[in-house]
Amino acid sequence: YYARRAYDQAIDLWERAAALDPQFATVHRNLGLAYMNKRGDAERARASYARAVALDSADARVFFELDQLDKKLGRDPAERLANLAAHRALVDERDDLTVEYVTLLNLTGRHAEALDVLTTRTFHPWEGGEGKVSGQYVAALVELAKQALDAGDARAALALLERARTYPDNLAEGKLAGAQENAIHYQRGRAFALLGDPVLANEAFRLATRGSAELGAALYYNDQPPEMVLYQALAHAALGNPDRAGAICKMLVDYGETHAGDEVKMDYFAVSLPDFVVFEDDLA
Repeated sequence: YYARRAYDQAIDLWERAAALDPQFATVHRNLGLAYMNKRGDAERARASYARAVALDSADARVFFELDQLDKKLGRDPAERLANLAAHRALVDERDDLTVEYVTLLNLTGRHAEALDVLTTRTFHPWEGGEGKVSGQYVAALVELAKQALDAGDARAALALLERARTYPDNLAEGKLAGAQENAIHYQRGRAFALLGDPVLANEAFRLATRGSAELGAALYYNDQPPEMVLYQALAHAALGNPDRAGAICKMLVDYGETHAGDEVKMDYFAVSLPDFVVFEDDLA
């Protein structure tokens, strides 16, 4: 029934099945999915998923879906991280769960721990995961480099930033041609400036200004992240071009204000959408 879009009939049968056998984990998972996607009932969906995980604590896939639901519902990243950390054995079973784990480590400022996971695990490519592993790898290194710069250790920062420019084999993902590295080059410029080398600093800042400043919805992993445009502005400011920096920042603000209410739809051939779609999303 559910596959044929007869959602109410499917939910009715699953509810009857849950009443007949309350210990059947899968039926609670199915109800959680249906309550969220077809009835918009977040409270019942969360309760059903929690019940499913409690009944079958070894099912890493359902645990992943529960975390995705928590993510969709806006649960605090620190709480999600604590939940994943308490179930590391399940996290380690899946690449997608591991990426969520390292993403939360990065979001909560635990970049060294994120980098340790990323450099000691062998990942495998999967559809919907494009750019996620490498993105967190670069993010961890850039944030550690920023910490080194704040501590006055420019050489350590440069070593970290150089690592961010090459993806190790264990990530199982190559760097896209024309990958935007504005953040890396901007931080390199800061490091060279700290070392008292204005020539290399300005060279790095000029590299950080490169790339398109055209803005668009960053839905797919090969879309330019909007923060790279911000780094273009920062680099122009560092090069003594405040007017250009200000113009880019104004463009970012104007774009946000103009498109805040856009209705976003995925292309039919959305082969590079970096998400494992469990729950229906409002992309606006």
